[in-house]
Parts: sequence; C-alpha cells; structure tokens
Amino acid sequence: MQAIDPIIEKGWKEVLIDEFQSPYFSSLKEFLVDEKKKYTIYPPGNLIFNAFQHTPFDRVKVVILGQDPYHAKGQAHGLCFSVPQGISQPPSLVNIFKELHSDLEIPVPAHGNLERWADQGVLLINATLTVRDSQAGSHQKKGWETFTNRVIERVSELKSGVVFLLWGRYAQAKESLVDGSKHLILKSAHPSPLSAYNGFFGCRHFSQTNDYLKQQGQEGIDWRL
Repeated sequence: MQAIDPIIEKGWKEVLIDEFQSPYFSSLKEFLVDEKKKYTIYPPGNLIFNAFQHTPFDRVKVVILGQDPYHAKGQAHGLCFSVPQGISQPPSLVNIFKELHSDLEIPVPAHGNLERWADQGVLLINATLTVRDSQAGSHQKKGWETFTNRVIERVSELKSGVVFLLWGRYAQAKESLVDGSKHLILKSAHPSPLSAYNGFFGCRHFSQTNDYLKQQGQEGIDWRL
C-alpha cells in the first residue's frame, strides 16, 4: 500500500508513521478527496494539521481536546476552540477567557487566536480534524477519531509530566487513553454556555496547570494573548 505523506512536523511524523501507513488512514484520505469534490470543507487543507505544526511533539506540555472544528466560514484554522484574528469569539471561547480572567486575572483578549498558547506547548486538537461547511459532526466516525486517539496515546506513552485538560463528557471519555500515574488529568464541565456553570467556571485549570508544570521543573504557560 502506498504510504500517505501529510505535511506535519517531523517529530509527529516519526511517532505517527504507522498511522499514516495504515488502511484506515488511506480510507480517510479517500473520503476527504471525495468530500472536497462535493462540499466546502473546513479548515483549509493546509491547516488540517495546524495544531501539530505549532506544537512540535518534543514541546508538548499541555493537551486540550475539542470535538469538532467550527463549521462556519472563516472560523476553523486547525486549533480547537481557536479562531483567526478578526473573527468573533465563539461562545465557548468567551467562557474560556472568563475563567482565565477569574483564575489568573488575565485581561479578556480582544481576539480569539490561540496560536500563542500552541507555540508554548499547548496541543489544541479536535477529535475530528475536518468538517463540512455548516454541517457539525459531518466528518465524525470516518477515521479521524482513531487517529487522534492514537495521538493522545503516543503523548501518554512517550512523554511524562503532561497536563491533559478534559472539558466535558466527550473529552473525559478519552481519560482511559492517558496514564494518570505520570501525567496530570484535570476534568471539568464543557465551557459551552449550556454547561459552563456546572463546573467549568471556577475550575482554575489554568493556574493548576502552571503549578504542576513548575513542580515538574518546566516553565508554566503564559496564557496571555
């Protein structure tokens, strides 16, 4: 079978090479090629692996897991919860910034681009890396979840002292993929307006993350944008 050669940071390519050469990933690629002939797909092809480009494998300190890319024009750019500058902050991101302000007294940012977090070692991945325009969840169960589960497993297996932020039930279902004996797992409700008041607000995950990283002899994340 011909190997698939996605444009992805070298360290990630090394630890995920078996995935890229697997039958399921070949099927996923065929599905995406077919989808692009019929629909507008987000994010653009060059940004599908954007999280991995901004956060090389050897720099991962924190993992934040989302579910699906944003499905409106201009929003998705390959980092979960994040939107490019100039795009209005979605409701969940607004609540993330509210909790950040409450926790660390960081001013609420004027934009929603989280690249600065990613560049410091915060891996911002969705479980599904693509979506059709205006059709939430349209690329679920096509192979992406198998791939991103393996990403989580490889981080857990090959690194230590990483903080996994599992917001909401969907993310918390991934807890079994992480070795809690050598990583920190922090769980809360999802930051969505539907659930943020059920335990996301007040979770203080940003300060807890930095406290743990410093205990591990690592630099904390500067959460300002």
